Amino acid sequence: MSQPIRFYYQGAVREVTSAAPTQTILQHLREDLHCTGTKEGCAEGDCGACTVVIGSLRDGQLELKAVNACIQLTPTLDGKALFSVEDLQQPGGALHPVQQAMVECHGSQCGFCTPGFVMSLWSMYLKQEGKQPTRCQINDALSGNLCRCTGYRPIIDAAMRMGELAPVAFDRAALAAQLAPLQRSALATYSAAGRNFHAPRTLAELISLRAAHPEATLLAGSTDVGLWITKQMRDLGDIIYLGNVAALGHIAQDGAMLEIGAGVTLEDAYQALAEHYPDELTQMWQRFASLPIRNAGTLGGNVANGSPIGDSMPWLIALGSQVVLAAAAGQRIMPLEDLYLAYQQKDMLPGEFVQSLRVPLPREGVHFRTYKLAKRFDQDISAVCAAFAFRFDGQLVSEARIAFGGMAATPKRAAATEALLVGKPWTDDTVSAAMAMMENDFAPLSDMRASSAYRMKSAQNLLRRFWFETRLDAPLAAAALNVFAVRA
Repeated sequence: MSQPIRFYYQGAVREVTSAAPTQTILQHLREDLHCTGTKEGCAEGDCGACTVVIGSLRDGQLELKAVNACIQLTPTLDGKALFSVEDLQQPGGALHPVQQAMVECHGSQCGFCTPGFVMSLWSMYLKQEGKQPTRCQINDALSGNLCRCTGYRPIIDAAMRMGELAPVAFDRAALAAQLAPLQRSALATYSAAGRNFHAPRTLAELISLRAAHPEATLLAGSTDVGLWITKQMRDLGDIIYLGNVAALGHIAQDGAMLEIGAGVTLEDAYQALAEHYPDELTQMWQRFASLPIRNAGTLGGNVANGSPIGDSMPWLIALGSQVVLAAAAGQRIMPLEDLYLAYQQKDMLPGEFVQSLRVPLPREGVHFRTYKLAKRFDQDISAVCAAFAFRFDGQLVSEARIAFGGMAATPKRAAATEALLVGKPWTDDTVSAAMAMMENDFAPLSDMRASSAYRMKSAQNLLRRFWFETRLDAPLAAAALNVFAVRA
């Protein structure tokens, strides 16, 4: 029996019973609720014109996150709260401080992108709780929003100005009380338009569903699957939603490993990992997509998708991470690099799914770096993503793990280059030989992001950059080689 989608919006609990399971939140807002302040620009989560804020309960605590409504599916709203730009109007029609600051700082011209900027700023406004944001926090909050009229300067001015205006409180406790009765304790299935949207709550329910429906589409953060709908017009068939499975949302240390459930968002996963690898992963965290994408997408989904240009896999592979697969027959644990067989082909049996990732914690003597080359600092796809994890025995390389994204049909280790390096002195001559050997490991393609020659030269030069930072004689500080480093 189909169960309705229940969510809180504009002061009331809404029920949806007939929308297609693949209807986006943006479509529901504009076409069903006739709330047209939220705009559609790219329909792929890049421009931010569709930004909304989603409120959800996790372990009884309220979380509020900005996401892209154009790729999030309406059934995922079940048990949550939805906030669009229409919610910001104050009693008597007054503007919210975020909106008022945009007016005062001339942050809007054509106005199409403005609702999305306002919602991203409102999400930051709630998070800051009256504290003045830093420029870095502002840039990160706006990383998923594009403006072609005013540019960012007046919008950043507005972000600074909004905290100087009379504050407007947000009653988190009241919202949490509204959401509590909407929480489900067991599997819920929503059916419409001849398709089913299954939302299990437990790992056992998920395993049983996957065994019964191995052909169903698994949906986590929808940052990739959403584009299958909006851009590729695919028929996804039945859907199994992973976002409510509590067991997939854990992060726990297990000995020398940090285990991250497949349902943990990219934002939460990178935050946890950056606590252990602050110098190595903080910039990758900031440069991975945008905040709304990281708020929705999951590390497990990034791994399961297996894109050859995914930014997480190279450094996960270089560190020696493992993937935990689950199915009715039990668990399988394998090195992550063994998961990828060929383009869009993975070593997964029918009924299996990614349950978690096991990431090694820092080990004494291991020198680890990861680098991303793209045309923009953030919100851009890599041309090349590189990761290196080396160990030295005196002057010699005793262990070398090198992994790249963007250089092959899958995330791939540089096996021949690693073999050349092990046992050799860590010198300029050795690095030069290893750079030449890379041509035996990779034959990158040319596409709109980069040519084959550029990718090869860049990959080789990134190895040399790693050598500059880790050479045994006078290594250079990372800031000395980082074009984005701010110098006094």
